[in-house]
Parts: sequence; C-alpha cells; structure tokens
Amino acid sequence: MKMKKVMIFAALTAMVTMTGCSEKKEASKDVVSFDEVLTTRRSVRSYDASKKISETEVRELLTATQEAPSWANQQPTKYYVAISKEKVSAVQNMVGGNKERIKDAPVLIVSTYERGKSGFFQGNQTNEVGDGWGAYDNGLSNCYLILKARAMGFDTLIMGMRDADELRKLFDIPENETIMAVISLGYRAGEPNRPERRPLDDIVKFF
Repeated sequence: MKMKKVMIFAALTAMVTMTGCSEKKEASKDVVSFDEVLTTRRSVRSYDASKKISETEVRELLTATQEAPSWANQQPTKYYVAISKEKVSAVQNMVGGNKERIKDAPVLIVSTYERGKSGFFQGNQTNEVGDGWGAYDNGLSNCYLILKARAMGFDTLIMGMRDADELRKLFDIPENETIMAVISLGYRAGEPNRPERRPLDDIVKFF
C-alpha cells in the first residue's frame, strides 16, 4: 500500500512538472529574440489590407522610441501619425512613387526633428556637424521604431520621397522642424527578399 502511494505521488509530481514545462514552452513562443528582430526586419512594399493596427498599439510602439539616445537628451524627434482613413489617404498622395506600394498600410508616420537642439550648447553650434546631429538623433529614434515594430509583428518602410511642404500643411508642422521621412506601418502581404549585404571587411577597419 505504501509503495502504491509513493508511485501515485511520483506520477502526480511528473504530471505537474510536465504541465509547467508545457506552459513555459507555450509562453516562450511569444518571445522574439533580438537576433530574430534584426534578421526578419525588411523594408516592406506590400501590405495585408485585411489587418489593422490600433492607436493603442501605435502608442506602445512610439513609447519605445523614447528610449533612443539623443544629444544631451534633447529628444528632438517628433512624430505625426496618420491613422484615420482621411489622413492616411492624404499622406499616400505625398510619397511619390511609393504610393502604390503602401496603399494597404493602415498607418503612416511622419518623422521630424527640431533644429537648433542636438549639436548645440547654449545656442551655439558645438562642432562642424551642427544640425546634422538632429538628423542623426532622428535616425536613432526611427531605428528604435522599426525594430520595435518588428518585435510587435509589424512591418515598415522608411520613405525619403515625400512632399515636405504638403505634409507640413496637413499636420501643421512648425517651421523649426525638419521633415525627414514618412514611415509606413502594417503587416507584410508576403515574404520580401533579403538584399545582399556588403562583406564586413568592406565597411570595418580594425587598428
């Protein structure tokens, strides 16, 4: 009888352990490694029109960009989000040849930076790069955006072809902000190709 109790206890313990392992495995399916984010991120030029993105999700995404470093923590980057059908449609007409490529993206984000902040100290340009540091910081912030987007299962395309004057009017963007890019946000409609990268020794020199 004692032996039976021991065997039953051992069996129950094994079942609990296996259940716990199974739950951990299920939970781990939702965790995306940083390497996966890097290797699966692509510039996506075709989106799934059936999938939408909520304002709550966009807020989570843009909150992550606030962790990006910037010159003396100036945080010069600003974002203007087109999420309503009216605004998305308007921005689609301001991205040149990319219009057809992003026609099914549910969200379009305009990225800008405030001039005279990064690269300056007490109003004076710190070095020859000047406001170029604002563009640098904007790029860092956008990098956080596209990587966080991929971690959330979204896809992006950074577009340099855009009508800055019309975007400024549409979103009432202040004159002291430089408009850098429009970034589409959505779900890929298919698997994009990975363009070849240059050999590492072409871009890195060790001394």
